[in-house]
Amino acid sequence: MESERRVPLTKDLVLRAAIALVDQDGIEALSMRKLGQALGVEAMSLYNHVANKDDILDGIADQVLTQIALPAAEADWEAAIWRCATSAHAALAAHPWACTLVMSVPRPLPARLRYMDSVLRCLREAGFSAAAAYHGYHALDSHILGFTLWEAGHAIASTDEIADFLPMLTSQGYPYLAEHAAQHLAGPGDEESEEGDEFEFGLRLIVDGLSRMRSAEP
Repeated sequence: MESERRVPLTKDLVLRAAIALVDQDGIEALSMRKLGQALGVEAMSLYNHVANKDDILDGIADQVLTQIALPAAEADWEAAIWRCATSAHAALAAHPWACTLVMSVPRPLPARLRYMDSVLRCLREAGFSAAAAYHGYHALDSHILGFTLWEAGHAIASTDEIADFLPMLTSQGYPYLAEHAAQHLAGPGDEESEEGDEFEFGLRLIVDGLSRMRSAEP
Protein backbone atom coordinates (compact mmCIF):
# COMPACT_ATOMS: atom_id res chain seq x y z
CA MET A 1 0.00 0.00 0.00
CA GLU A 2 1.41 3.38 -1.03
CA SER A 3 2.05 5.91 1.71
CA GLU A 4 -0.31 8.85 1.82
CA ARG A 5 0.90 11.64 -0.43
CA ARG A 6 1.40 15.01 1.19
CA VAL A 7 0.00 18.03 -0.64
CA PRO A 8 2.96 20.09 -1.87
CA LEU A 9 3.51 23.32 0.03
CA THR A 10 2.77 26.58 -1.75
CA LYS A 11 2.74 30.14 -0.48
CA ASP A 12 -1.05 30.20 -0.71
CA LEU A 13 -1.30 27.04 1.40
CA VAL A 14 1.08 28.50 3.98
CA LEU A 15 -0.94 31.72 4.21
CA ARG A 16 -4.25 29.91 4.51
CA ALA A 17 -2.82 27.81 7.34
CA ALA A 18 -1.53 30.98 9.01
CA ILE A 19 -4.98 32.57 8.83
CA ALA A 20 -6.56 29.47 10.37
CA LEU A 21 -3.95 29.51 13.14
CA VAL A 22 -4.43 33.17 14.09
CA ASP A 23 -8.22 32.93 13.78
CA GLN A 24 -8.10 30.20 16.39
CA ASP A 25 -5.29 31.33 18.72
CA GLY A 26 -4.73 35.02 18.00
CA ILE A 27 -2.02 36.89 16.13
CA GLU A 28 0.41 36.54 19.03
CA ALA A 29 0.35 32.75 18.56
CA LEU A 30 1.85 32.96 15.07
CA SER A 31 5.40 31.63 14.79
CA MET A 32 7.27 29.73 12.14
CA ARG A 33 7.48 26.74 14.45
CA LYS A 34 3.74 26.62 15.19
CA LEU A 35 2.87 27.19 11.56
CA GLY A 36 5.17 24.37 10.52
CA GLN A 37 3.51 22.09 13.06
CA ALA A 38 0.06 23.01 11.72
CA LEU A 39 1.21 22.07 8.23
CA GLY A 40 3.07 18.95 9.36
CA VAL A 41 6.47 20.18 8.17
CA GLU A 42 9.66 21.51 9.69
CA ALA A 43 9.72 25.28 10.15
CA MET A 44 12.69 25.57 7.81
CA SER A 45 10.56 24.22 4.96
CA LEU A 46 8.42 27.33 5.11
CA TYR A 47 11.34 29.51 4.02
CA ASN A 48 11.08 27.99 0.55
CA HIS A 49 7.78 29.83 0.17
CA VAL A 50 7.91 32.88 2.48
CA ALA A 51 10.83 35.13 3.31
CA ASN A 52 10.12 35.50 7.03
CA LYS A 53 7.35 36.15 9.55
CA ASP A 54 6.79 39.69 8.22
CA ASP A 55 6.15 38.18 4.80
CA ILE A 56 3.47 35.97 6.36
CA LEU A 57 1.88 38.91 8.21
CA ASP A 58 1.78 40.93 5.00
CA GLY A 59 0.34 37.95 3.15
CA ILE A 60 -2.48 37.17 5.57
CA ALA A 61 -3.48 40.85 5.81
CA ASP A 62 -3.49 41.07 2.03
CA GLN A 63 -5.60 37.92 1.70
CA VAL A 64 -8.28 39.33 4.01
CA LEU A 65 -8.33 42.60 2.08
CA THR A 66 -8.79 40.79 -1.24
CA GLN A 67 -12.23 39.72 0.02
CA ILE A 68 -13.49 43.31 -0.21
CA ALA A 69 -15.85 44.05 -3.10
CA LEU A 70 -14.24 47.04 -4.78
CA PRO A 71 -16.47 49.76 -6.28
CA ALA A 72 -17.35 48.88 -9.84
CA ALA A 73 -16.44 51.34 -12.57
CA GLU A 74 -19.34 53.43 -13.91
CA ALA A 75 -21.67 52.13 -11.17
CA ASP A 76 -23.98 54.29 -9.06
CA TRP A 77 -21.49 55.77 -6.63
CA GLU A 78 -23.67 55.47 -3.52
CA ALA A 79 -24.50 51.81 -4.17
CA ALA A 80 -20.87 51.06 -5.04
CA ILE A 81 -19.51 52.73 -1.90
CA TRP A 82 -22.15 51.06 0.26
CA ARG A 83 -21.37 47.60 -1.09
CA CYS A 84 -17.62 48.17 -0.73
CA ALA A 85 -17.87 49.45 2.84
CA THR A 86 -20.19 46.68 4.05
CA SER A 87 -18.05 43.99 2.44
CA ALA A 88 -14.92 45.53 4.01
CA HIS A 89 -16.56 45.45 7.43
CA ALA A 90 -17.66 41.84 6.92
CA ALA A 91 -14.19 40.73 5.79
CA LEU A 92 -12.43 42.41 8.70
CA ALA A 93 -15.01 41.37 11.31
CA ALA A 94 -14.60 37.72 10.25
CA HIS A 95 -10.95 37.94 11.38
CA PRO A 96 -10.78 40.02 14.61
CA TRP A 97 -6.99 40.40 14.33
CA ALA A 98 -7.10 41.84 10.81
CA CYS A 99 -7.92 45.51 11.60
CA THR A 100 -5.00 45.97 13.95
CA LEU A 101 -2.65 44.17 11.57
CA VAL A 102 -3.74 46.17 8.52
CA MET A 103 -3.18 49.45 10.41
CA SER A 104 0.16 48.42 11.88
CA VAL A 105 1.89 46.94 8.81
CA PRO A 106 4.32 49.64 7.61
CA ARG A 107 4.77 48.08 4.20
CA PRO A 108 2.39 48.75 1.26
CA LEU A 109 -0.06 45.88 0.76
CA PRO A 110 -1.20 45.38 -2.87
CA ALA A 111 -4.84 44.74 -1.90
CA ARG A 112 -4.84 47.81 0.38
CA LEU A 113 -3.51 50.00 -2.44
CA ARG A 114 -6.16 48.65 -4.85
CA TYR A 115 -8.89 49.29 -2.29
CA MET A 116 -7.77 52.86 -1.60
CA ASP A 117 -7.39 53.75 -5.28
CA SER A 118 -10.77 52.21 -6.15
CA VAL A 119 -12.65 54.15 -3.46
CA LEU A 120 -10.93 57.40 -4.45
CA ARG A 121 -11.63 56.73 -8.14
CA CYS A 122 -15.30 56.07 -7.38
CA LEU A 123 -15.64 59.39 -5.57
CA ARG A 124 -13.66 61.42 -8.11
CA GLU A 125 -15.53 59.95 -11.09
CA ALA A 126 -18.82 60.65 -9.29
CA GLY A 127 -17.95 64.34 -9.45
CA PHE A 128 -16.37 64.96 -6.05
CA SER A 129 -13.49 67.40 -5.96
CA ALA A 130 -10.07 66.11 -4.95
CA ALA A 131 -10.51 67.75 -1.52
CA ALA A 132 -13.98 66.22 -1.01
CA ALA A 133 -12.75 62.79 -2.09
CA TYR A 134 -9.84 63.13 0.34
CA HIS A 135 -12.13 63.83 3.29
CA GLY A 136 -14.77 61.36 2.12
CA TYR A 137 -12.26 58.54 1.87
CA HIS A 138 -10.96 59.20 5.38
CA ALA A 139 -14.48 59.34 6.82
CA LEU A 140 -15.32 55.98 5.24
CA ASP A 141 -12.04 54.32 6.18
CA SER A 142 -12.22 55.61 9.75
CA HIS A 143 -15.74 54.25 10.14
CA ILE A 144 -14.88 50.83 8.70
CA LEU A 145 -11.71 50.31 10.71
CA GLY A 146 -12.78 52.17 13.83
CA PHE A 147 -16.20 50.54 14.13
CA THR A 148 -14.77 47.07 13.51
CA LEU A 149 -12.16 47.58 16.23
CA TRP A 150 -14.81 48.94 18.62
CA GLU A 151 -17.07 45.99 17.81
CA ALA A 152 -14.30 43.48 18.55
CA GLY A 153 -13.49 45.15 21.87
CA HIS A 154 -17.14 45.57 22.82
CA ALA A 155 -17.75 41.85 22.25
CA ILE A 156 -15.46 41.10 25.21
CA ALA A 157 -18.07 42.27 27.72
CA SER A 158 -20.68 39.61 28.48
CA THR A 159 -24.35 40.35 29.00
CA ASP A 160 -23.94 39.25 32.62
CA GLU A 161 -21.23 41.87 33.15
CA ILE A 162 -23.43 44.59 31.65
CA ALA A 163 -26.39 43.47 33.78
CA ASP A 164 -24.24 43.63 36.92
CA PHE A 165 -23.12 47.13 35.95
CA LEU A 166 -26.64 48.54 35.48
CA PRO A 167 -27.63 49.09 39.15
CA MET A 168 -24.42 51.01 39.78
CA LEU A 169 -25.11 53.34 36.85
CA THR A 170 -28.60 54.06 38.12
CA SER A 171 -27.60 54.52 41.76
CA GLN A 172 -24.70 56.83 40.94
CA GLY A 173 -26.72 59.14 38.74
CA TYR A 174 -26.06 58.07 35.15
CA PRO A 175 -29.64 57.53 33.93
CA TYR A 176 -28.96 57.90 30.22
CA LEU A 177 -25.95 55.61 30.29
CA ALA A 178 -28.08 53.08 32.20
CA GLU A 179 -30.73 53.38 29.49
CA HIS A 180 -28.05 52.85 26.85
CA ALA A 181 -26.66 49.77 28.62
CA ALA A 182 -30.18 48.36 28.91
CA GLN A 183 -30.54 48.73 25.14
CA HIS A 184 -27.41 46.64 24.69
CA LEU A 185 -28.98 43.93 26.83
CA ALA A 186 -32.29 44.07 24.98
CA GLY A 187 -30.65 43.74 21.57
CA PRO A 188 -31.84 45.24 18.26
CA GLY A 189 -35.31 46.74 18.36
CA ASP A 190 -37.74 48.02 15.77
CA GLU A 191 -35.84 51.28 15.36
CA GLU A 192 -32.58 49.49 14.55
CA SER A 193 -34.28 47.12 12.11
CA GLU A 194 -35.56 50.17 10.20
CA GLU A 195 -32.14 51.87 10.14
CA GLY A 196 -30.05 48.72 9.58
CA ASP A 197 -27.45 47.47 12.02
CA GLU A 198 -25.12 49.78 13.94
CA PHE A 199 -22.42 49.73 11.27
CA GLU A 200 -24.93 50.57 8.55
CA PHE A 201 -26.45 53.36 10.65
CA GLY A 202 -23.08 55.15 10.78
CA LEU A 203 -22.36 54.38 7.15
CA ARG A 204 -25.70 55.89 6.13
CA LEU A 205 -24.81 59.13 7.92
CA ILE A 206 -21.52 59.31 6.00
CA VAL A 207 -23.00 58.46 2.59
CA ASP A 208 -25.89 60.90 3.06
CA GLY A 209 -23.41 63.58 4.11
CA LEU A 210 -21.27 62.92 1.05
CA SER A 211 -24.35 63.10 -1.16
CA ARG A 212 -25.25 66.53 0.25
CA MET A 213 -21.64 67.66 -0.18
CA ARG A 214 -21.67 66.54 -3.82
CA SER A 215 -24.91 68.41 -4.48
CA ALA A 216 -23.47 71.58 -2.99
CA GLU A 217 -20.25 71.49 -5.04
CA PRO A 218 -20.17 73.76 -8.11
